[in-house]
Amino acid sequence: MTAVDPKHPGVQGQVWRNGKLLDDFSLEQVSECLHDDSLLIWADLLNPSHEEMSKLADELDLDQWAVEDTLAKSERVKVTRYSSHLFMTLYSIEISDDKSGTAEGVGRVSLHRISAFVKKNALITVRLSDGFDMAEVVDRWNEIGGQEYGVGSLVHGLLDVIVDEHLDAIQDMDDRIEALEELLFDDDPKSGKTLQREVYTYRKDLEVMRRVILPMRDVIGSIHRNRGNYSADGSAGGEALDAAFSDLYDHSVRSAEWTESLRDMVSSIFDTNLSIQDARLNVVMKKLSGWGAIIAVPTLITGFYGQNVPYPGYDTWGGYITSTVIAVVAVVGLYISFKKRDWL
Repeated sequence: MTAVDPKHPGVQGQVWRNGKLLDDFSLEQVSECLHDDSLLIWADLLNPSHEEMSKLADELDLDQWAVEDTLAKSERVKVTRYSSHLFMTLYSIEISDDKSGTAEGVGRVSLHRISAFVKKNALITVRLSDGFDMAEVVDRWNEIGGQEYGVGSLVHGLLDVIVDEHLDAIQDMDDRIEALEELLFDDDPKSGKTLQREVYTYRKDLEVMRRVILPMRDVIGSIHRNRGNYSADGSAGGEALDAAFSDLYDHSVRSAEWTESLRDMVSSIFDTNLSIQDARLNVVMKKLSGWGAIIAVPTLITGFYGQNVPYPGYDTWGGYITSTVIAVVAVVGLYISFKKRDWL
């Protein structure tokens, strides 16, 4: 059960001793627990002030540049190794049905930043909004029961939830793009405008997703290779977590490849739509040209018979009937000929 620090309403966390969850928790315990290798602690700060982060940095010996990155308006996905801790910047992805987005997203995609400080037996997470629910991460820790492996298991649980959210977001985007493909061959003129607008929005959304999903491969790979540098005992879970991190890395690679595939699919839809529009325009022009030729023949004949000079049948019913028959026969003949050639 996650405990909330009564002195700091925006702070929650948990403490384990030898893998067993303890009941009490407070932010002040973090610095004390760092000197006891039998303890493992997690603290989560929601929208902290600069003063609170500076105080925490002094107590836990956190790098000032990492603290600045935590509170910055926008940061890229990264992992940085400092002398006393590891620092990560991660993003969860949320897709909504509207196109409002957030300060760190566009279109239907909203991004929620999670910063994390990793020390030998402590994980401190910082969120600037409650868009990412840490309760799911706590549930993941409880499911795998990996606290006995130290802080490496906490890091893995956090990354695992974020990567799973990435996969869910990509799956959602994939379903939306497949539905978009049905508009390609819709003859409704409004469908073309809707398709162009949606394709443009999806291209922007996928670009935002790409910027936070692709770097996850390097982040997870770096953490996997250097887990022993920040674990309490140097093992960081041994082979048990090696397999878990390898599987996590495989999921991140799949997310990256899937994102690139969707970007190619959207581009293909855009190009196909242009080709279809060109083909439809060619059909329209072909039909207009055919009907123009059909109309031109009777115009020519009636124009000829409208000359103000005598000619066979001039000013007689016979001439009128002759011109009419010639016009009708020519029109019918052209129509049949064009129809056989699929010009109409």
